Amino acid sequence: MNPIISASELASESAGGRPPVLLDVRWTLGGPPGRPAYEAGHLPGAVYVDLDAELAGPPGAGGRHPLPDPDAFGAAMRRAGVRADRPVVVYDGGLGWAAARAWWLLRWTGHPDVRVLDGGLAAWPGELSTEVPEPEPGDFAPVPGGLALLDADGAAALARSGLLLDARAAERYRGDVEPIDRVGGHVPGARSAPTTENTAEDGRFLPADALRERFAALGAVPGAEVGVYCGSGVSGAHEVLALEIAGVPAALYAGSWSEWSADPARPVATGPDPE
Repeated sequence: MNPIISASELASESAGGRPPVLLDVRWTLGGPPGRPAYEAGHLPGAVYVDLDAELAGPPGAGGRHPLPDPDAFGAAMRRAGVRADRPVVVYDGGLGWAAARAWWLLRWTGHPDVRVLDGGLAAWPGELSTEVPEPEPGDFAPVPGGLALLDADGAAALARSGLLLDARAAERYRGDVEPIDRVGGHVPGARSAPTTENTAEDGRFLPADALRERFAALGAVPGAEVGVYCGSGVSGAHEVLALEIAGVPAALYAGSWSEWSADPARPVATGPDPE
């Protein structure tokens, strides 16, 4: 199944007999809360989901956005009307990172039919709504394990035995700057693969052939053992989604650099080379 959906396809499905559940996951790192933007205008019928409160656990040793407790995540999804037998489409303001985090979590916990609106809200040609829906509670019951997940030790091992991609900006990978975490640099052995290079200027994903070519140049080809991390497991989910479009399954190191760098015992590499 294609993990993304175009605005025209979404409009057609929403007008059909089995419309998808719509989740609005607008969020920006260090930016204003997404709820006011949602209330000012959203896709008709969409329910707001808070990334910090519902798509992540409390920040701490596991990173800035550790995975949420599955039971708490399931309760949040049921409140939003998510059902196991109904498709789900998630979107954000256009960057795609937050929507990809919701996509990854739903897929990881076993939902079979989840897609991201390609280009986000900015791609939607229709009118927006200010009506806040009250959906009928869903029945989704999370069963973790639907997608591959790495912990810190697994990420370290994969950087040696397979391919570990760092989805952050290249300057953070090199350690030139580090605006958020304790120290700059990258997991030794990881290769730089900024998430921003997966999309065009309008936020839409590059065509599948272009993504396959990009990832193949990094060594990420079908059959390879591939993992991804970022700062806190958000933009990394977007890279996993891009790899899925390219036909390359990849694991997510959810704790990412915010977990790795918080432990002084873990090694840090700097500069443009993996080591």
